Amino acid sequence: MALQLWETLKESIAVYTGLSPAAFFTILALFLAVYYVVSGFFVSSDHDHHQRARASEEQMQPLPPPIQLGEIPEEELKQYDGSDPKKPLLMAIKAQIYDVSQSRMFYGPGGPYALFAGKDASRALAKMSFEEKDLNGDLSGLGPFELEALQDWEYKFMSKYATVGTIKRTVPVTDEASTAEPVVEATERDVAKPAEDGVAAETAETPARGEADKE
Repeated sequence: MALQLWETLKESIAVYTGLSPAAFFTILALFLAVYYVVSGFFVSSDHDHHQRARASEEQMQPLPPPIQLGEIPEEELKQYDGSDPKKPLLMAIKAQIYDVSQSRMFYGPGGPYALFAGKDASRALAKMSFEEKDLNGDLSGLGPFELEALQDWEYKFMSKYATVGTIKRTVPVTDEASTAEPVVEATERDVAKPAEDGVAAETAETPARGEADKE
């Protein structure tokens, strides 16, 4: 029975396609292979599309309200450089700290300005520099054009981002008090010395007067 069906199938292939059974099944196998390859591309493209759509939806989710930090040391600001996605993305200009989480694509990891995050980038912004030595808040030695450029950056940040705190600057302790103290002590000794000399002179003068009275 199976042999009769096979013979019938071969005759039908030859009649309807004009091809030998071997050529027909070869073409059919190639067609199925091409179909699977092409459908695989479409399935992969559709999967990538869904992933991109989900990533876009995550980006469109509303950001949490800015957290006010108050006054913090510059070292603590480094914790908000975007390396921890659970923390806000912060940077500072002129010691004023701004929440730039809404521009994570620019200031977050992999962004063109990622090296400014978690730092006071005043000097770097003024000089339009990406060098490590300029990633600080030192404004000494800047020219008028650089200070004007920094002012433009500050206005932009003030109008676009929320201020969440300030950087606590450490004031260097001078040695004026320690150097002044010996001077004060020396002065007090100088003042006291004539007084001691006066007491000694008065003591010496008293016996002399007693001898004069005896005479």
